[in-house]
Amino acid sequence: MVSVRGWLECDDEQLSRIKEIVEADDPERTYSGGWAFPARQYNYVSWAFYGGNFRDASLEWFEDRLRRIARIPAACPDEEYDDRPRGLFLVSHEVDGMSEWRVHNGDLAIGVPEADYGYLDA
Repeated sequence: MVSVRGWLECDDEQLSRIKEIVEADDPERTYSGGWAFPARQYNYVSWAFYGGNFRDASLEWFEDRLRRIARIPAACPDEEYDDRPRGLFLVSHEVDGMSEWRVHNGDLAIGVPEADYGYLDA
């Protein structure tokens, strides 16, 4: 089993695209029900959250979704600031341990956690 929890920050238009990606999954066959979107987004940043446990065979499905989300373009690509979706997910595998999944710069970087999140595996 794998436990996944994390968040994304983005703008309103990107949030709409994230919802499209999530809603395109067949709810009877996937773990897309773990996505949550606050009913009232405020200020200039929008948020999407994920929390769920699923079989490790579905981890590739989740990775594919995050990679698709990471590639959503910036609202203003000419600016110096990279405003593509970004976020952090902690993935705890009951055999392989914990990994940190960072969504930034249009990609998904998977690596060893840079902080001590071990208390979450207890």
